[in-house]
Amino acid sequence: MQHILDAIQAGDTSSEDFAALPLPEAYRAAFVAKEDVGMFEGLAAKEKDPRKSLHVDEVAMPELGPGEALVAVMASAINYNTVWTSIFEPVSTFGFLERYGRLSPLAKRHDLPYHVVGSDLAGVVLRTGPGVHTWKPGQEVVAHCLSVELEGPDGHNDTMLDPEQRIWGFETNFGGLADVALVKANQLMPKPEHLTWEEAASPGLVNCTAYRQLVSRNGGQMKQGDNVLIWGASGGLGGFATQYALNGGATPICVVSSEEKADIARSMGAELIINRSAEDYRFWNDEGTEQDPREWRRFGKRIRELTGGEDIDIVFEHPGRETFGASVFVTRKGGTITTCASTSGYMHEYDNRYLWMNLKRIISSHFANYRESWEANRLIAKGKIHPTLSRTYSLDEVGQATLDVHHNKHQGKVGVLCLAPEEGLGVHDHELRATHLDAINRFRGV
Repeated sequence: MQHILDAIQAGDTSSEDFAALPLPEAYRAAFVAKEDVGMFEGLAAKEKDPRKSLHVDEVAMPELGPGEALVAVMASAINYNTVWTSIFEPVSTFGFLERYGRLSPLAKRHDLPYHVVGSDLAGVVLRTGPGVHTWKPGQEVVAHCLSVELEGPDGHNDTMLDPEQRIWGFETNFGGLADVALVKANQLMPKPEHLTWEEAASPGLVNCTAYRQLVSRNGGQMKQGDNVLIWGASGGLGGFATQYALNGGATPICVVSSEEKADIARSMGAELIINRSAEDYRFWNDEGTEQDPREWRRFGKRIRELTGGEDIDIVFEHPGRETFGASVFVTRKGGTITTCASTSGYMHEYDNRYLWMNLKRIISSHFANYRESWEANRLIAKGKIHPTLSRTYSLDEVGQATLDVHHNKHQGKVGVLCLAPEEGLGVHDHELRATHLDAINRFRGV
């Protein structure tokens, strides 16, 4: 891969020269092995260690198909779906690959005894397959993680509704935590020129998810003046939701779990902050079997103290089981709870009286379509929204990076260098970077 890295770093390599570069038969990648699926049986989720299940080794270069591209990955990032894959919860992802493999001979390539993970990347196009005309070898790109077939009618108003919609690097193989990734050409977007490789790689999944969930007409349709309750407001997903609220004229009420994370939210410009650990909200009893509505009321009272007596218009909900009952309760009459992820558990419980009698709405949200992803990336490229990268690891350290996300030891996003030999490379628009450097650094918690 050194000759590919040399061509990228040369800065003047033509598209034709990139297209002529020989591709290796194998490349370095982070993957889980099918034979390891049962290795954590009997352990609690928090005791499952991604350092034991994630391997970094060479895998075979996949065949390039129509409408696809091979990308040299300079940097990637960790998402919670990488945690799920690595601990084989809630199900093994090999089931996803097996089902995908039955779709077509081309999809069969993904059904392998190993699963290359990762749903973010920033890198350079190496090859494009038949039918790809927009993207050329040598172009610097980032990728969103929506993989669709679009052979049926259902997805043509909103590609997220395609019957064969999948999350690349989670429900497909050949993901971004590798030196090379295989993507569909309609996953590609221009790399923001003022960002480093690792900064550019980090927003992808969470930025696009936050945009659809909070801003898009398919999500919360946030407007100026809305009070937006954001759980985990300093994290990878919540950090972008906080920025969108501030950028769009709404008022974020940021829920965090420590004073350090509260400071990160303040650095973004948020003023209304609830440190749930310091205020010791206990929405569930110690056994986790029953919720306490008195705690919902205490939480709602605290929100009204911060907002001057106003309730929540939109809840940006992603913890799931632990917080959902409180989220439904504190939303104003006619308000909206937008939900995704459920990192604390999928089986939500809430008092339906507070939903139906007050005409509240629950809107499900899952990643974003290409248009929403493009708009979210455009805001990054214009310096309106900033990466929330907090720390960067090498690809060889991917197990530790995933463990840190699993145990919530991170703020913002956790980046991973793949082909990039060090941090700080890949910036082309130095003037725009200088304009936004303070914000970039603040949002990194620097």
